[in-house]
Amino acid sequence: MNKPIATVARTNEILKRFDLNAKKTFGQNFIIEPRIVEKIAESSQCQDGAAIEIGPGIGALTEQLALRARHVTCYEIDERLKEVLAYSLEEYDNVEIIFEDFLNCDLKTKVTELKEKYGKVVIAANLPYYITTALLFKIFEAKVPLDAITVMMQKEVADRFTAKVSTKDYNALSIISSVYYDCVPVMKIPRTIFNPKPNVDSAVIQFRVKQNPLNIEDEQGFFEMVKACFKQRRKTIYNNYREYLKDSDLAQEILNEAGIELSARAETCTMDDFIRLKGVQDEHKYI
Repeated sequence: MNKPIATVARTNEILKRFDLNAKKTFGQNFIIEPRIVEKIAESSQCQDGAAIEIGPGIGALTEQLALRARHVTCYEIDERLKEVLAYSLEEYDNVEIIFEDFLNCDLKTKVTELKEKYGKVVIAANLPYYITTALLFKIFEAKVPLDAITVMMQKEVADRFTAKVSTKDYNALSIISSVYYDCVPVMKIPRTIFNPKPNVDSAVIQFRVKQNPLNIEDEQGFFEMVKACFKQRRKTIYNNYREYLKDSDLAQEILNEAGIELSARAETCTMDDFIRLKGVQDEHKYI
């Protein structure tokens, strides 16, 4: 058996064999510390189930997931990696690589298929920094029956998920993720364990399914409204909300009825405030 892919020697061997360099446009940074990917895989809750990975790169985390899960499905956008992954993961017959942009995939169908076959489905990934938010919004908004989501991301982004109301890190992701999941920090990651080395440190966090998730009737509409309220942080919630409704008078009326000051900013509003705002907004549809 070869050395783990995440070792410096094995990573360099693969990169040299295929004359491969990390592609900045895809946010690629290869992990060169085996203990990191081992811990992510071990923490992911993939054991005896199926795992979905976004952006496997040369397969460092994929390998560790394959050693623990019954099946691993990877979504990779970089077509250059077809031969690379066929080579680096040749020992594992439980890995499926789909060369497709994860943002365009039918996540609900794939998760349903894996759930029926393996019983448990998790997501585990080292997310590209430049598109982390979009990837997470896709996962959260798909409303699929995932058992856990364990992801590495830029530390500044990770801080938003545990942020409290009225802090600089509190944003739409803080609200939307907490509808379904409890966010648990797993570990901090120094920039030195990547090749090439990024300019920022990272963190791994896990989203665990809430035992009693919030009951929001129109979740898609709720998510759209929350994102709109945070669209421009320097603006008041009224200014963002009226752009969303395209009606200044109606925005003022709804905010007043919901008990939210027009001069407030979205980061000062709690989950209860947003739920109340959506409720009043829905009432006005039928007036």
